[in-house]
Formats: sequence, C-alpha cells, structure tokens
Amino acid sequence: MEVLTIQSPIAFSTFRRIFLVGIFFIGFLGVLSAQENLEQAFQKSYSLENSGDFKGAIQVLQDNYRADSYEINLRLGWLHYQASRLNESIEFYRKAVSLKPYAVEPKLGLVLPLSVQGLWTEVEESYQKILQIDPQNSLVNYRLGLIYYNRGNFDKADPYLEKVVNLYPFGYDGLLLLAWNKLQLQKSREAIVLFQKVLLYNPGDSSAKEGLALLK
Repeated sequence: MEVLTIQSPIAFSTFRRIFLVGIFFIGFLGVLSAQENLEQAFQKSYSLENSGDFKGAIQVLQDNYRADSYEINLRLGWLHYQASRLNESIEFYRKAVSLKPYAVEPKLGLVLPLSVQGLWTEVEESYQKILQIDPQNSLVNYRLGLIYYNRGNFDKADPYLEKVVNLYPFGYDGLLLLAWNKLQLQKSREAIVLFQKVLLYNPGDSSAKEGLALLK
C-alpha cells in the first residue's frame, strides 16, 4: 500500500524562499549584463565620435536602442546633429524631452538643429519652456534677449538682458548687449554707464567705444 508523504509547511516555505532567491539572482545577473553591454556601447560610440565617425557612433547606439532610455535618445539627438541629420536630431531630442519633461538639457539640445534650420519661433518656444523651469537661466535669458534685439524688438529684449546683468554684473556679453539695447531705446545715461563697465572688463573694446561715440 502506497504511503502518502505530507511535506511540512516549514520545508515548503524554505523551498519557496530558495526558489525566489534563485529567480531574483538570475534576474539581477541579467540586469548587470544589460548594463555592461550598454556601457560598452556608449564607450564605443564616444570613441567613434572622437574619430569623426558619426554614422558609426549612431549605429552602435541604434543596435542597443531602447525607446524608454532618456540617455540613448539624448545622445542620438546630439550625434544626428553632429552628422547634419537635423530632422532625426529633432526627433530624438523631442523623445528625450518627453521622457524627462522637467529637464533643461534636452530642450537646449533641441535648439541646436532648430536654429540651423532657421525655425526661430520654435527656438523661442523651447527657450520659454526652459525659463518656466529655470527662470534664472542666464544663457537662455541672454539668447532670448539677443533674438529680440536682432528682430529690433528692443522693449521685449530689455527685461531678459537686465536679468542677465543682474545675475552677472561684470559679464562681458550681457553688459555689452544690454548697453546697445539701452542705446536703441534712447536710454543714454544707462547706456553710457554700461559701455563704461564693458571698458573696465575689456579696456579699449571697439564695440563699447563705438557705442560711446554715438552717444556724444
């Protein structure tokens, strides 16, 4: 007569724990392997980029592409820009933006191919989105001020350039552009003071001397 053996609950619980630990360990090894492969892909991509082989640098990452990887999409945006594949660059930078909506770097990256294509309205929109996240970003404030200055919209340029100079009171680019903007707004006294500050930063500066000569 066959005798049924009943496994004790303790033994079953121990077996279950060992099984789960084994599954976890196998999964962990898989993650480590995937990470190592990705590191190698990035390393090879950097090496190919440094040698000027942008197509090869792109292909290495495409072979390891994951749609949910912010880092891969960001780098592919940069590499396609370097390879003058502007539409593809825009596509990957936008994917990076969608993955990290509060990140500044993919929006700054996106501006690169947009600028080359002369899509200044979209460039402006990208900068405004950055300022919603980081209102004190001096680079973006300066570039917006420069865009509006070049359009002849001096009133609109002024607050952006004022912010730059408030953040960096002895910064050459901000001082000089704000000085010229004040000159265009016919705010002569402010322009003179700003041009004089430029000359302290860079004695003999030709642009500052030209501006002061126009104010005499």
